[in-house]
Amino acid sequence: MFKYIQKHNLTILGKITKHRLLALDVLRGITIMAMILVNNPGNWSTMYGPLKHAQWHGWTVTDLIFPFFIFIVGASISFSITIQKKKGLTNKEILFSAAKRAVKLILLGWFLTLFYYQFGNSNFNWFNDKLFSMRIMGVLQRIGLVYLICTILFIYFKPRSLLILSLTILALHSFAMLAIPYVDIQNNITYQGLWLKGNNFSAWLDHLVLTPQHVYSQTVPFSYDPEGLFSTLPAIATCISGVLVGQYLESHTVNLLKQIYTLLLIGVILYLLGLLLSGYIPINKALWTTSYVLISSGIAIVTLAICLYLIDIKHYKNWTTPFIVFGANSIAFFMFAGILGRILIMWPVNNSHLKHWINETLFTPYFEPINASLMFSFAFLLISYAVMFTMYRKNIFWKV
Repeated sequence: MFKYIQKHNLTILGKITKHRLLALDVLRGITIMAMILVNNPGNWSTMYGPLKHAQWHGWTVTDLIFPFFIFIVGASISFSITIQKKKGLTNKEILFSAAKRAVKLILLGWFLTLFYYQFGNSNFNWFNDKLFSMRIMGVLQRIGLVYLICTILFIYFKPRSLLILSLTILALHSFAMLAIPYVDIQNNITYQGLWLKGNNFSAWLDHLVLTPQHVYSQTVPFSYDPEGLFSTLPAIATCISGVLVGQYLESHTVNLLKQIYTLLLIGVILYLLGLLLSGYIPINKALWTTSYVLISSGIAIVTLAICLYLIDIKHYKNWTTPFIVFGANSIAFFMFAGILGRILIMWPVNNSHLKHWINETLFTPYFEPINASLMFSFAFLLISYAVMFTMYRKNIFWKV
């Protein structure tokens, strides 16, 4: 499923803006590092607020991680396809490669969903409890779908058309959430325009199509998935914002400093528009609302602009090394962390599991509970970094 590639093979970039690729790799590394950090606390009940997702409406720093990754996927599409066309690949070949990659990402997502077993629990039945109730959507599944769709759009649509399309997607999503009625058949109640957890048009669609046993959250009256079907639609708009930024950075018509100023301005405008819109359409990650898209894309653009300024205008590069290591093998990093995290809770120790034992033995006696949980996260991150750094040193890069 994976193939090894040598780092030095990337010299085919030629005159493509290498500094822009470095900044993008750094941002990818920051994003995936943050994702692993917040996903692996020692104790889920003792975490600092910014390391948690918002309860429902609103956002924290943690809620920016996934849209940042989607945004980076979009920017990478622009650079990647440019490289492939320089190699002489046709559109058909590029699309076939993208489709294979999307399928692999979806399969990896399903693998992580099924990679679990309760050792020592005689009542656990892997087929009934995992396989037959497998969650269909998920983080990698969404990335795969959005990546494929945006690759197709990039090939066949010009930048202005992509911008119009992304605005149309957001408008249609908001209209559907506000205006389309949906029915709770069991209680014979019709709803419209709600943004409640378990009671909104998106949740109704997940409940109807995916069915309750195949989604992440079992709520009433409708079960839903935060990476569900309808909420994936505006995620495409997030990815398109990355595509458009990537196309702009590939342009040689203006110098880098002017591009940075332009990106900062665009990012701030999108953020302010999202805040203004939030009075009518709430900021909500699980629903991937329009206000959430505008705010998260705006902050992502500003963050990328800052990385470009620090790395390529001020030439501050020493701090980038760990993030480059993480960013160069982001999918391998995600998979390693996912597998290791599951092993730690699958391995029974003293009527609990190995993760609990490590946290209680190595960290809780020496730190306050909330800091012990954070120290576990850092330890998990350091172990992951050691593995990724070894791969980097050996010039091993996993590409799906």
